[in-house]
Amino acid sequence: MLRFFGKFAALILVAATAVAQTAPQSVGVVVMHGKGGSPKGYVAELASGLEAKGYNVANLEMPWSGNRNYDVDTAAAEAEIDAALDKLRAKGATRLFVAGHSQGGAFALNFGSKHAVDGIIAIAPGASSASQIVRERLGGTLDEARKLVAEGKGAELARLKDFEGAKGTYTVVCKPENYVTWFDPEGAMNQMQSMRAMKPGTAVLFIVPTNDFPNLLKLKRPSFDALPRNPLTRLYEPEASHTSAPSASREEISRWMLEVANPPH
Repeated sequence: MLRFFGKFAALILVAATAVAQTAPQSVGVVVMHGKGGSPKGYVAELASGLEAKGYNVANLEMPWSGNRNYDVDTAAAEAEIDAALDKLRAKGATRLFVAGHSQGGAFALNFGSKHAVDGIIAIAPGASSASQIVRERLGGTLDEARKLVAEGKGAELARLKDFEGAKGTYTVVCKPENYVTWFDPEGAMNQMQSMRAMKPGTAVLFIVPTNDFPNLLKLKRPSFDALPRNPLTRLYEPEASHTSAPSASREEISRWMLEVANPPH
């Protein structure tokens, strides 16, 4: 009888440990919107869905939002993510992830190449400063911004151009010194550079919806192949458009985070 209860107690202990290991409450995730967007836009359902499952979520408004228009440089944006991760740790998160949609996805990849987190979730990442279309549409504006910086006017607000696939070219008012950091082809927003520099120990969920923009679909395989080998890195292709990809990926993102948070022993 004692032997039976001993085995039973051991099974209970194993089961309790498994539950503790997979609890979403121990997982924290930063969520970032796309260019010109906001936390209440295309990422809202993703953030609220994860919160409903018990995850610790920080749904941030980033410098590329429609309200902020690059009001800080890329280094300050990385610091904003760091601050959000600290708050998630204070809430009890022990496994940390950074997720982003479109431009947010590209910046999440940049963050993962420089900072230690458990995983990066790039949802339909785009807006790479090194892409041909961005350089064609914004190269002249980048030259203008660099000229203003060289003339000592980098901290003065200027009317500069931005580009987004569905919207085309439009005007933003920001400091040239900030603008240069966001659109430098060799800078933080060079997506391929970020992927190649990803920390090998950082798992990546690379999400490319089946109905994404054609130029992003062409980059799917070379981009994914640029990531360092990691047994938990995955390519996920939901049946969705560029804008619906965050909502369509909610369940897979949840499942994958728990997989990364609880690797097989």
